[in-house]
Amino acid sequence: MNKYLLYSFLLLTSITYAQVNDEVILNFKEYLGYVKKHHPITKQAELTISKGEANLMKSRGGFDPKIEVDYDRKQFKGIEYYDLLDATFKIPTWYGVELKANFEQNDGEFLNAERNVPDQGLFSAGISVPIAQGLLINDRMATLKKARFFKEQTKADRDILVNTILYDASLAYFDWLKAYNEKEIYSDFLKNAKIRFEGIKKSALAGDKATIDTVEARITVQNRQLGLEQAKVKLMKSALELSNFLWIGNTIPVELQPNVIPDDNVDVLIDDTLQLDDNLLSSVAIEDHPKVRSLGYKIDGLEVDRRLKANKLLPKINLEYNFITGSPEIARSFNTEEYKGGISFSFPLFLRKERGDVKLATYKIQDTQYELQSVQLQIQNKVTAIYTELNSFKTQNELIASIVTDYTTLLQAEERKFSLGESSLFLINSRENKLIDAQLKSIEVQNKYFMTKAKLFNSLATNPENL
Repeated sequence: MNKYLLYSFLLLTSITYAQVNDEVILNFKEYLGYVKKHHPITKQAELTISKGEANLMKSRGGFDPKIEVDYDRKQFKGIEYYDLLDATFKIPTWYGVELKANFEQNDGEFLNAERNVPDQGLFSAGISVPIAQGLLINDRMATLKKARFFKEQTKADRDILVNTILYDASLAYFDWLKAYNEKEIYSDFLKNAKIRFEGIKKSALAGDKATIDTVEARITVQNRQLGLEQAKVKLMKSALELSNFLWIGNTIPVELQPNVIPDDNVDVLIDDTLQLDDNLLSSVAIEDHPKVRSLGYKIDGLEVDRRLKANKLLPKINLEYNFITGSPEIARSFNTEEYKGGISFSFPLFLRKERGDVKLATYKIQDTQYELQSVQLQIQNKVTAIYTELNSFKTQNELIASIVTDYTTLLQAEERKFSLGESSLFLINSRENKLIDAQLKSIEVQNKYFMTKAKLFNSLATNPENL
């Protein structure tokens, strides 16, 4: 991918950058913001909410009014056996009660006597009421309640998915930063080794230094070049890993260009970017954790299902009453003496299926509750352990910074002694190797510190709103 496309990518996403020797700084916070906005996984996470909303809409459809029309006609050898029309308008309500209006018009030479209606048709308006099973909770009501809980559960699941991709993206950035810093160390010490080699070579030509010193100085240069090449390969691999999280419009992947470098002020931005706080341990509310909320909504949905199964232990008793009239335009034509009504009753003798369903629903709730308790304890212990680890890394960073300072002082002192003819190139190289090891160790400890911060972010499953 050419440089123009990268610059377009940086400008379009408002990534702050500073140009020093044509280097472009990719800021950690805005990098994560770009990942959250454009990465396909975050788009996929948003789909979970859309699924929850669609499921909720579907469940609300159980309460939609309905129009039902049945028309049946038979004519044979010029005889109209029957012509039947039955149209019904139904309105389901929350507590299983159903309101309905009906129009019936029948004609023909061979009608069943019960189908005889006035010539202009028969109108009816009435109500159907379950007085046992299905009154306080029914399939339509349970489906809608579970859909509402599922919608909230999808929000929690979305936060977990987004947090996971941001966590993985953070680790990739920290590895890239570590590889870049290591490359810079080898680059700086290669410059020093070349300067020292040129100086010793001139001194050897002038007769002030032994010629063998130039061989040792050249070996040092070659070792630094070797270390730099290895660091460059590592940097290239980490940059490619980082590129996996860079997309334009969640369809076009972006390849990181060589002149793009990481921000060395991550330690200043990381807490604000990941919404972490040093006092977070005392204020962590486990019940607000997305995983805990997701399981809580799952339990709520299972409880609705258990109540529905328990309700099916009751007998089915449905009452229906309809006023009927042939002239609905006259209000007084509706009276209690002209009606159509009935009652239906059914009840299984042993209830084995229903009792089994209730037990299974209860076991599902208990199983999820045990899982919830386990998850809460795991989160609490994991967060506590990570805070202990962070405190240790803070101490390690301070110690290694002091060690780097002391090794730098020793190297500088050895170089002064060498310039006065009181030391040797071997001692300088030894001091320098110790300093390189200490600086590399410092980068490694800092990297582990950043990764532990990311682990804390992941364990809390935070979905930062500031990105």
